[in-house]
Amino acid sequence: MASSPKAHPDEVHLCVGAVRYEKDGVAHKGVCSTFLADRLEVGAPTGVFVHTAKHFRVPADASKPMIMVGPGTGIAPFRAFLEEREATGAPGKNWLFFGDQKESTDFLYRSQIQDWHKSGFLTRLDLAFSRDQVEKIYVQTRMLENAAELWRWLEEGAHFYVCGDASRMAKDVDAALHTIIQQQGGKSADEAAAYVADLKKTKRYARDVY
Repeated sequence: MASSPKAHPDEVHLCVGAVRYEKDGVAHKGVCSTFLADRLEVGAPTGVFVHTAKHFRVPADASKPMIMVGPGTGIAPFRAFLEEREATGAPGKNWLFFGDQKESTDFLYRSQIQDWHKSGFLTRLDLAFSRDQVEKIYVQTRMLENAAELWRWLEEGAHFYVCGDASRMAKDVDAALHTIIQQQGGKSADEAAAYVADLKKTKRYARDVY
C-alpha cells in the first residue's frame, strides 16, 4: 500500500512489481502481479485481502525524525508515510534511502519524491541504483557513506524503518546499522546489539520485509 487516506480519501494506491521471468525456455509470470498489470480491466472490481502491520506506523510523536530504507517496491509504505506527514503538517525531519537497478527505469514516484526533496519536506534523499555504474551501489552503501549523520539522527530520537526484500537487503541493512552504531557511537559489538535491541523495544526500529 503506497498511499495515505489523509492524502487520498476513499482511495488505496498499490505499488506492484510485475513478476516475469524465463527459466529453461519457459516464460513464467507472477499470478497476482500480472493479473493486476495485464488482465484486470480498468474500472473492474476485484477482491483483496488486507493484512495489517500494526507495528509499522509513522512515529506517534510527529516531531521525531524518520529514517526510511525502502529499495524497489519497498518504497510503498514510505510514500504513504510521507503523504501522512505532509497532510498532518508533522514537523519531524524525513530521510529516505531508495534504490533499484537503473535510475532511468526504476525510480518509482520520481517526480513526487524529487518535489518533496526540493521543497525541503524530504530533508534528505540518498539514492542507490546498483547497475548504473561498474561498482554495485546499494542502500546499505549509502547508509555507511552517511554514517555520522545517520548516527546523529538516531541520537536525536529518529525512528528507523526498513521495507522490502527479507532474504538479503534487510539483513545487509541491519548489519550496516550495527556497524554504524559501533563506529560512530564508539561501542563494542555487544553494546551495538544492545542499542539495536533497545530501538526495537521502544518501537523505534520497525521492519516490514518479505
